[in-house]
Order: sequence, then structure tokens, then C-alpha cells
Amino acid sequence: MENVQQQKLFLKPETILRFLTKEDEYLDTLIMCNSAYTQLYCFDQSLYEAIGSMTPEEKKKINLNKLTKLFEVIDVISAREYFKKPKTILREERVTEIRKQGEQPFTRGEHHD
Repeated sequence: MENVQQQKLFLKPETILRFLTKEDEYLDTLIMCNSAYTQLYCFDQSLYEAIGSMTPEEKKKINLNKLTKLFEVIDVISAREYFKKPKTILREERVTEIRKQGEQPFTRGEHHD
């Protein structure tokens, strides 16, 4: 059998926010039907920023099945350990930026590191 290398994708906060709050067929398929050829990663800081950027209404409507699947298929990396510096506090300017970017349809080349 041929040895196939997995593609690695780092999900940014806006991508996680979009997955949890919007209907995006490509993104939903990428995460819900995770391929053996793609390994998904994110930083714990990205999860914090995505969930912290949700409106109260979005938090009430969160699909726990999607959240559970996200944790099933993604490897979460400690930002503090990786970058060797403290995590940043989520500020309103950053929330605005994440929410604006999260409105854009997922594009593989633009929404991962």
C-alpha cells in the first residue's frame, strides 16, 4: 500500500466560529466527514476566541453534536506552550475582527495557518 502523507490544516478562530454558528457545506463536510488524508489542528487560544466571540443568541443555539465532532477530529495544541508566552485576553476589537472574517465562506487557502 502506498504511504500517503496527511495534509495538516490549522483552523483559525473565525473558521471554528463559522463551523459552530453557520451552515457552510464545505466546512461542515471537512470536519463532520473528516478524511484520513487531512489532520485538523487548532490552538486552545483559537477555541477560546471562537467561543468568546459568539453572541448570547448563538451560544443558546450551539449544536452540541457539531461541538463534540470538532473535539473528536481536531488536535488541540497549547498556545502557551507552543509560543512560549502567555495567552492573550479576548478584546472587543478582536471579537469584531473574528466575527467579520467568520462571515466569509470557508476557503481552504485562506482560513488556516
